[in-house]
Amino acid sequence: MSLTAPKLPETPYKFYRPDARWIELAARGALLVDYWDAPLEGAATDGAEFGFRDEVYWFYKSARPITKPEAGARDLLKRRDNNALTLSPNFKVECSLSMGVAGDLIQAEGLERSKDVLFSNVADVLFQKDLSFANYESVVAQDDKVKKVLGDGRSFTMCCSAEQYSTLTQHNGKHFTVLNTANNHTFDLDLAGLETTQKLLEQYEIMNVGTPRDVDEYGRGSILTSKGIKIGFVSATFGIRRFKLPAHETHRIHVAKLCSKYVAPELELLKRQIADCKAQGCDFIVGSLHWGWEFEFFPRKSQIDAAHELVEAGVDLLLGHHPHVIQPVEFYPTKRDPKRIAVIAYSLGSTTFGWFTAPHMMLSLMLDIKLSKGYLDGAQQTYISAVYPVPVFRHHYMQAGKLLMRIEKLSDHVASTGDIPSPIQRMHEYAKLVLGDAYAR
Repeated sequence: MSLTAPKLPETPYKFYRPDARWIELAARGALLVDYWDAPLEGAATDGAEFGFRDEVYWFYKSARPITKPEAGARDLLKRRDNNALTLSPNFKVECSLSMGVAGDLIQAEGLERSKDVLFSNVADVLFQKDLSFANYESVVAQDDKVKKVLGDGRSFTMCCSAEQYSTLTQHNGKHFTVLNTANNHTFDLDLAGLETTQKLLEQYEIMNVGTPRDVDEYGRGSILTSKGIKIGFVSATFGIRRFKLPAHETHRIHVAKLCSKYVAPELELLKRQIADCKAQGCDFIVGSLHWGWEFEFFPRKSQIDAAHELVEAGVDLLLGHHPHVIQPVEFYPTKRDPKRIAVIAYSLGSTTFGWFTAPHMMLSLMLDIKLSKGYLDGAQQTYISAVYPVPVFRHHYMQAGKLLMRIEKLSDHVASTGDIPSPIQRMHEYAKLVLGDAYAR
């Protein structure tokens, strides 16, 4: 099948363009000589910390993603086998829960035309589960406001209309169960944008995490019970763009320096939420982290260390988002419980993100997860009993003169025989590079 529609941009490098001509010239020069093939040491990921070199590096890797891990991060490659998830034969299962997870949900112009089409080929992973989760990254506003803000489409502001929101969060009347709303675009339309979005989410009974409404909710987990399993969600973002919260509204988002180039990851706020979940008797804790370096296929060593620290503090499943590309899923044996394997998805990529057609931009990751609650050695425990990484990609196509978007499973398009279209082959190679033994094909 044809993977691209006419006149669509390949990458942010060719779409947004640097504000300064000298940054563009430096990025072009770096691309000509393949200047970076490994992560740039000391690079910023928070826009507030960007300097000239960071700007050049960002535009470079948006066009040519970084495919090698840091030297100190290579040990992660040994822990990517989902066969590590084996429950003890003595574990007596009481109840189980299925969970589907996706990455960033970001606006694209005209996305409303793909209502009930966008998720049609992955509905079994997301909407036929007991619980579904994603990172929601485009605040909602009136159509005229969205058009004015986005202008010619070349804007870093992430917002969408109510109709586009509906496409991103629903499928045939079913909705995501939980959406993370703590990310660097939470206040792209100031506090009003977040409040409009939260009202819509609450109208459809979608729990949003990471953006407390009240002061007494700050630093606390968000909790729900499904199929007899009490689950706590903890969340934080590495930063927010431009907007500065008024002093009396600083509780409205869980934000911490998770990926600063100046200081070690700040985990106190997340640990406070973890402690709250434990105090409320949660069976299982999910961490949602908006963090990482964009367009890099592997996490930094500082992230791996931080993830392990959060797991040892009580997180059982950690879901990362922000880099716009996929990163490994780690199966980490915990020290706090020798029989527990925590699952760390460092980046799920962007499920939707404009109409970019470069393979590294189109590829993202979903997780098909099963939790089991029961007794082992007389103690009640809830473990992850299965995780299946599901690489997916955005398919853009024309129908009746309109541009549509649909998410496809990569495995459905990787034929065992015959020629594989070049973009599919590239995404297949990226999936093998990143997921290792957990990639089924």
